[in-house]
Amino acid sequence: MHQEYKSCIEACERCAEACEHCATACLSEPDVKKMAKCIQLDRDCADICLLTVQYMSRGSRYAQELCRLCADICDTCAAECEKFDMDHCKACAAACRRCAEECRRMAKMAKAA
Repeated sequence: MHQEYKSCIEACERCAEACEHCATACLSEPDVKKMAKCIQLDRDCADICLLTVQYMSRGSRYAQELCRLCADICDTCAAECEKFDMDHCKACAAACRRCAEECRRMAKMAKAA
């Protein structure tokens, strides 16, 4: 089961890493208050990505549902990050979009199986 989810697991791991980096970098921005929603979504996204990795790794029957939720949170995080011009926000948004795409693909694949 783990190999079936390999691409999605890797995308989730990269997304979590990008979100953690973005949140930390946002805390160093001159106007941290302006970044509050971004930081909050980065943290939520990183957490759901790591949880989704755990569910996929163990082949949980709930992995498909979690992949759908993860995709939705990744999309929301990406949309927020895209509002800012900093490199860390751009990189985070790209990682989130890729993760959302992989999670949706996995959710559909698992549903078809």
